[in-house]
Amino acid sequence: MSRLILCADDFAYSPEISQTIVTLAQAGKLNAISCMAAMPGWHADAQLLAGLPAHVEIGLHLTLTGEVPLTAMPRFAPKGRMPDIDPLTRAAGRWRLPLGEVVGEIAAQFDAFVGALGRQPAFVDGHQHVHALPGIRDLVLAETAERAPDAWIRDCTDRLPAMLARPFAGKAIGSAWHCRGLRAAARARGLRTNASFAGHYDFAGDYRALFPKLLLRPGATHLVMCHPGAGMRAGDRIAAARRVEAEALHDLPIADMAAAQGLAFPA
Repeated sequence: MSRLILCADDFAYSPEISQTIVTLAQAGKLNAISCMAAMPGWHADAQLLAGLPAHVEIGLHLTLTGEVPLTAMPRFAPKGRMPDIDPLTRAAGRWRLPLGEVVGEIAAQFDAFVGALGRQPAFVDGHQHVHALPGIRDLVLAETAERAPDAWIRDCTDRLPAMLARPFAGKAIGSAWHCRGLRAAARARGLRTNASFAGHYDFAGDYRALFPKLLLRPGATHLVMCHPGAGMRAGDRIAAARRVEAEALHDLPIADMAAAQGLAFPA
């Protein structure tokens, strides 16, 4: 039977988001949590992860946009804050990133993850999918292969018919384009990836109605990203959507919905 991985991103973005994610995981509504170990509240929030069910995988959500880095990055973050995703994507596409600074920051975020939890991440991905960008992806794969060889890597690609069968196909195809070649590159380093990927939408509208459509046409390991949360952290452009997602995930019969698509959940 194929498997559903329902992964909540952005743990440690704020205490309210972290608590909401843990509450959902304890209720059996999530089986993966992706953690922003670069955030100031990471070490405090990480304590919430103790005692979660064994099937809940805890991963590293590498953060290279919009936040204060853990390391000195005079060229990458000259004003003390990482760039937004659009200029970062353009610079990566032109191979104009100071990769020596980036590799140090990636290592520091691995260190922060291990320092708080005492173990390596079960999987690795990137906030706003930065782990797939040119240049950065090679650093991420190398660091993961060296430090967490049993971890899997988030791959945002999928089969075209599957992406077209779900809402917001344009967003999905765009992410797949940026991730092209990632699966093969991971495999070359002995790393696993998910087989299919969903979760794109516009952070508006009826998430309860949207969610079942994200389970359509799954692969053998179907990864669905989500962003549940609470609170109103300054600069959080999807704060309202986080609350809507959290309420929907709490109420939806996710295991039954997954089974209807031939997916095991939460195992």
